[in-house]
Amino acid sequence: MPKPNKPNSRFEAIKKYLPKSKASIQEIVREPTSGGIVFRHAKGGEIEILLIQDAKDRWTIPKGHIEEGETAAQTARREIGEEAGLHDVDMLGWLGKIHFRYRRIERLVLMTTQIYLVRVRTDGNEIQKEEWMNGIKWFPFNEALDLIEYEDIAKLMLKAKTRIREEKL
Repeated sequence: MPKPNKPNSRFEAIKKYLPKSKASIQEIVREPTSGGIVFRHAKGGEIEILLIQDAKDRWTIPKGHIEEGETAAQTARREIGEEAGLHDVDMLGWLGKIHFRYRRIERLVLMTTQIYLVRVRTDGNEIQKEEWMNGIKWFPFNEALDLIEYEDIAKLMLKAKTRIREEKL
């Protein structure tokens, strides 16, 4: 006579550590965003880049969603003001765009971020972080490049540095 199937107690013990299957994607959402690589010249003429540290401890640039009726450049200026407290800035031009995609429960979010080169007109010491941020700080260019979490932003930072030097911005 065959034995009844008995659950494998060893499997049951480790099952909680196995990945759960995700719900299927029900919707694809496009989110247009904009931001800026904000720079200043330090006392010795060295280029410094402003980075913000998000709630997940990732260093990135100020950026946010484009609101209805706003251009990407207007959004970049607004977001830099809101996220960093920097309102006296020069928008020096478009650097490029980057694409992210991530999953939000049953949605696939396709995010396109327009990136601008932005120079602060003041010394930049008036920076203020928003509550949701873990940090905000000026970094020497190479340190900022090492800290930035997103490779596509790093590539645009290199493009920004070339432009700053060539155009003596």
